[in-house]
Order: sequence, then C-alpha cells, then structure tokens
Amino acid sequence: QLQASGGGLVQAGGSLRLSCAASGRTFSSYIMGWFRQAPGKEREFVATINWSGGTTYYADSVKGRFTTSKDNAKNTVYLQMNSLKPEDTAVYYCAARWSLALGTRGSDYDYWGQGTLVTVSS
Repeated sequence: QLQASGGGLVQAGGSLRLSCAASGRTFSSYIMGWFRQAPGKEREFVATINWSGGTTYYADSVKGRFTTSKDNAKNTVYLQMNSLKPEDTAVYYCAARWSLALGTRGSDYDYWGQGTLVTVSS
C-alpha cells in the first residue's frame, strides 16, 4: 500500500513537501511516480524517480520548482514543491511501477496511493 500525505493550503510562492510511505512490501526496487488531478481536468504526470533515486524526470510545468527524492531505508518517496502557483492546485497521487524504466503515463504504474489535496491560493 502507498499512503500519501503532506497536502494542505498554501499561498502562492510557498512550499509544501509531500510524502508517500509504502507498507506491505518493499518499494526500494520500484520506479516511483507522482501525478496530479485538478478539478475538472484529467490526471497528469508530475515527476518520476528510479529505484536508487539517482535518476529523475519532471513535467515541464514543474521543472525547476519541484524535486522528488526517495529514502529506501524508510520506504518513502518525497515531492518537495517550491514556488507554488495556483495552477498547482490538485489532488496529488503517488504510484509505483515494477520496471527498470521511468514512466510518465498513469497506465505505466502498478500501485497507487490515495491522493492528498494541495490548494494554492493567489
């Protein structure tokens, strides 16, 4: 299971750090991904990180503002979000993929956590 947390209400320009804790299995060998879904919009890719944490890839809309990392000892992946904008408002989901390749599509992922809501006020 994946449990996302850390969402909340923040003003534009602020920061939040989301966490995604895994339980029931070890996700240290998995590709991890972050996705988000804004009201009335389709789910979109945000970021992904490989099993070691050494390789990451970001959507253009968050590149330079968001950073994903993982702590395999804690079975947890993080999404540090800085310089938040109102358009970042969404429910954020973490997901895990059993593969050697990073994935940017929701269908690439095998396990999903429940979402955590991020609201950025202007």
